[in-house]
Amino acid sequence: MPSWDIFGCGIVAVDDFITVDSYPPPDAKTPVLSKIRQGGGLTGTTLVAASRLGAKCAYGGVLGDDSLSEWTIEELEREGVDCGPIIRQAGAQPFHSVIIVDRTAKTRNIFYSDAEVIPRPLESINESLIGQTRLLFIDHLGVENMLYAAGIAKRIGIPTIADIELCEHPQTGALMAQIDYLILSASFAATFTGKNDPAHAVSHLAAQTPRTCTIVTAGDQGCWYACGENPGDILHFPAFAVQVVDTTGCGDVFHGAYAAGITSGLPVSQCIRFASAAAAIKATKTGGRAGIPDRAAVEQFLNERDTV
Repeated sequence: MPSWDIFGCGIVAVDDFITVDSYPPPDAKTPVLSKIRQGGGLTGTTLVAASRLGAKCAYGGVLGDDSLSEWTIEELEREGVDCGPIIRQAGAQPFHSVIIVDRTAKTRNIFYSDAEVIPRPLESINESLIGQTRLLFIDHLGVENMLYAAGIAKRIGIPTIADIELCEHPQTGALMAQIDYLILSASFAATFTGKNDPAHAVSHLAAQTPRTCTIVTAGDQGCWYACGENPGDILHFPAFAVQVVDTTGCGDVFHGAYAAGITSGLPVSQCIRFASAAAAIKATKTGGRAGIPDRAAVEQFLNERDTV
């Protein structure tokens, strides 16, 4: 019996949000409307979202003994994420970001440091670890190590889900080819495939590597996807209309909700609907995690739209 529904060992971050009325030009002075600290990162927010939505999650990255690491662990544990698999190493830290939120334009600028970020060592990734989960979440922190983990997962029959945002590493394509549920942003998909149209990017990715599902998300345009439920078709799911306050973390929430849907037995099309609703709800609140809904909130949101 697996210990967790979802396990990840990628990026976690400490995000300091500063909200301003509008992002300033150079050399300007701008009053701060609010300041708040939240946890972030592709893997961290994905696991928190999945945990709030009912999945049993665990994080196994590398953190140190500094205040940012301690804050990160406390935050994850408060959200119900098992931090037992974390490796503690002196000098290691999470990503640290300062995020300027433009209240008027509904945009954000992220300034981050990864100087002390360390991927989980290759020698600590094995069947004993991966075999404890029902679903492995992967991002681009340590591409070679993630590729090794994905290979183990495939060998022992553990499905993988991924969020990749950088393609500088020569093995990024090989990593993506190992993933069963590949969910990419439209901007990254365009960079990687050379296809600016999300539907064309999905078609290209799905043709190159047959997998359970390939999804490209495009914010308020919704998402395009190809999956085994409808072989050969490129399908579109429109975004839910909401009053957007901050889009930070929406992609991570989509991943977490989708993963929670998969581990609860939903078919791919319903996972996409569920994930789209969770991301839409999150967009109505400032910060990467503050607006992440629980399962009851997502179900109520969907029920209300079904009755309109």
